[in-house]
Amino acid sequence: MAALLVWGLLWTAPLTSSAQTDDTHRRTPLVRAIENCQFSVVSLRGQKRVASESHLDNGEQVRHVNGMGTGVVIDPRGYILTNFHVVEEVNQIQVTTADRQTSPARLLCRDPVTDLAIIKVDRIDGLRPIKLGTSSDLMLAETVAAVGNAYGYEHTVTTGIISHLRRTVQINENQIYENLIQTDAPINPGNSGGPLLNLDGEMIGVNVAVRVGAQGIAFAIPVDQAVEVAARMLARINDSQVDTGLQVVTRYSREVPALFISYVESGSAADAAGIKIGDQITSLDGVEINRALEWERGLLEKRGGQSIRVSVHRNSTSEVELPLLARQKLASASSSPIETLAWRTLGVKLAVASEAEVSGRHPNYQRGLKVVAVRPSSPAELERIQVGDILVAMHGFKTESLENLGYILNLPDLRQNQQFMFYVLRGREPYSGQMRLATTGTELK
Repeated sequence: MAALLVWGLLWTAPLTSSAQTDDTHRRTPLVRAIENCQFSVVSLRGQKRVASESHLDNGEQVRHVNGMGTGVVIDPRGYILTNFHVVEEVNQIQVTTADRQTSPARLLCRDPVTDLAIIKVDRIDGLRPIKLGTSSDLMLAETVAAVGNAYGYEHTVTTGIISHLRRTVQINENQIYENLIQTDAPINPGNSGGPLLNLDGEMIGVNVAVRVGAQGIAFAIPVDQAVEVAARMLARINDSQVDTGLQVVTRYSREVPALFISYVESGSAADAAGIKIGDQITSLDGVEINRALEWERGLLEKRGGQSIRVSVHRNSTSEVELPLLARQKLASASSSPIETLAWRTLGVKLAVASEAEVSGRHPNYQRGLKVVAVRPSSPAELERIQVGDILVAMHGFKTESLENLGYILNLPDLRQNQQFMFYVLRGREPYSGQMRLATTGTELK
């Protein structure tokens, strides 16, 4: 298999002179598209420590390696989407904007499977969310542009066409990308995490890889996939803070996204207000929304005790005010550190199951931990773990007590985001699956 390499991106386009008017032939759609996204794309630099073999004493030494990449702004408060491989194990992420503002950033959430991550900067003004397109209606030979930190040359613009759609690309034994956009727009080291744009200036992909040794073969993650992953990552942050009693999902009809209710918690304020599964959400706090990403953006930095105004459409549109509950109430102040850790990383509240609840269900398991609550959008919820399930094993260890669970959750390989098997009893049948621990906020390095 030919070698493939994942790379970062950066772009360097000078601001257009005010003397140049729209009636010249030079101000093409591509020129206007790049102008409109200049404050939505940032350059990333960082340094990571890597182990290397010493030729002198055959011992392992640590060396510092400089890295570069690109990010796209998804919220003006400093939330930036990029590739996980750009910021993985980077000691300090430095963000630079088109107008030369710089600020350190911290890693908030990551999804290694899709190679996406969200970072946050706090001291940069004028950030604008990237304009989102859709990857559902892309055309072969459609003109596109890549913007990013190519070889450290910040805000570099390159152009090309869409060469193919829905490519599966294996980078190495551990990383396989599916459903990629293939383009011949030049992508170089530093381009990873930057946008692939259409001529309307909309992001239709996140640049991620290039075929080593080939000319004009590069790849991008489709934007529809990328923004849904970004929404799930932001949901981890929001769900650690507040409870809305709702879950949402983006659906497309004729390439147009719309946002629908996928879950209503029984007894919640949303339930009491008559909100039903299948209702469409059209606005949040007066802002029109049509994607899960926009819903999660609207909840960012909200706190328990506040409320949100939601416009809901069924046969007609009505506006509902919903109070937000502090998520910490679900994991009470009396919770043990292990219970709190399980809630944050697995998304479950657990209690020791009684002998009667476990007895006779399975010959190999006599004890376990009963699931009494599941956090929305958590790893447990995504793996369809339900209230009433009995967790009996994780990562090859039995979970007969909270102490057992605490030992497992603190294993280094799980902390390093390794996927692990779990087993629960549901009725008399075992139910198994695989998951990774969630990490949010200050729990991340």
